[in-house]
Amino acid sequence: MKTQCQNPYLPLYEHIPDGEPHVYNDRLYIFGSHDLENGNEFCELDYVSWSAPVEDLSDWRYEGVIYRKEQDPYNTETLPLYAPDVVQGIDGRFYLYYCIKFQDSINVAVCDTPAGEYEFYGRVHYEDGTVMAENQPYDPSLICCDEGNFLYFGFAPCMINIPRYKNQDLRGGSVLQLDDDMLTVKRGPEVIIPSLNYAKGTSFEGNEYFEGPSIRKINSRFYLVYSSVHTHQLCYAVSDKPMEGFTFVGVIISNGDVGYEGRCEEDKLMSVGNNHGGLVEVNGQWYIFYHRHTSLNQYTRQGCAERIFFNQDGKIPQVTITTSGINPEPLSGKASYPAVLCCNLTNGHMGALSSLGRTNTAVDFPYIDCEKGERFIRNIKDGDLIGYKYINLAETKTIEIIYKADADGILNIHTNPKGNVKYSMELKKNEIWVPAEVKVSFGEDEKELYFIYNGSGNNSMLTLNLKK
Repeated sequence: MKTQCQNPYLPLYEHIPDGEPHVYNDRLYIFGSHDLENGNEFCELDYVSWSAPVEDLSDWRYEGVIYRKEQDPYNTETLPLYAPDVVQGIDGRFYLYYCIKFQDSINVAVCDTPAGEYEFYGRVHYEDGTVMAENQPYDPSLICCDEGNFLYFGFAPCMINIPRYKNQDLRGGSVLQLDDDMLTVKRGPEVIIPSLNYAKGTSFEGNEYFEGPSIRKINSRFYLVYSSVHTHQLCYAVSDKPMEGFTFVGVIISNGDVGYEGRCEEDKLMSVGNNHGGLVEVNGQWYIFYHRHTSLNQYTRQGCAERIFFNQDGKIPQVTITTSGINPEPLSGKASYPAVLCCNLTNGHMGALSSLGRTNTAVDFPYIDCEKGERFIRNIKDGDLIGYKYINLAETKTIEIIYKADADGILNIHTNPKGNVKYSMELKKNEIWVPAEVKVSFGEDEKELYFIYNGSGNNSMLTLNLKK
């Protein structure tokens, strides 16, 4: 790679959650929904795409707006466009599948190139023209393979109090087969991953379907990634057939690191909300794309990615969330990083993010914020932990942070969040951004960096400078 890459992998001003990664013509493309930074609901902006050459995943290029809300003739109120997917049809064209907030249909746009200007094509329908509206048709994911063209979808918010869905019989994640026109239902739909109310006695009990399916065919088997009822988990199920026989296998990632090495829900390392993403192989390495939450609500999400590995039996062990992300090596220990690249940010007893966002006075934990184009960690209080991994700390001789503080305190440095204090910095009350630094020395095997604040007040952190 020409430069390092890290999480989030796109510029900090860009917020593309629900990322579906696909390789077309030697470029890795990201298709997802599009949040407005500091927005007030999900997916407020038009669809855009970014891409990177497969030989350098640090070199992301903005492809521009690929589809606008007002292009859909059924979106007369220009409502948000939810999580999409793009697939190349047998005719060589690219098909963008998406849904509109609170509309029970899956709509399709088409383009001759992966990230060009898509044009409205139609709605998924039955042979008689009736729009397919069963099983809550949100979050489409597509695959065109030897067996046919298959569309996966579904929304079953059984653990969330959303009045619109309260009395609906939402059975779970579904699949249907499409004809070669990419619009007409040929077979189905069939429920293949049960929701909370239908999973008892199945392999999915405890990891029932919520939303966000993403399908891939790997070594002749179908891998279906989905968001479970725990919302922050991306689980996966596997089958030899595209429309039946799926069984639960495991969790790939949680955007709060819940489940990794036995971590419980109460010990989450980041604020959690929904999660949605997919698998992709680039030059022999597999990755899982997902998103993290910033701010105090669920509406400002950023795309992240991690390397994954398959066991000989085809299983994918759960991976941890990191700052280094898709970088092939730990990050440099002699570089400057925005503080918001932290992969851990917790007060140790955080609740889930709420749709109430900034009006929710019950939310009081450290979070990533943006003010006048400046992104920083806000609301750091006594006992709060800020973590970064993986970094080649053996290169680092001085750690400097740029911070604000409304009271004096101590920032302790660890290489294990539960280990002994390695070094400490004094923080002084300051209303403007100021530096604090300490000389350090780390071993070759120390790759994780954690800060734990002790003291009164409410602090902010802008930059992490690692100096040689």
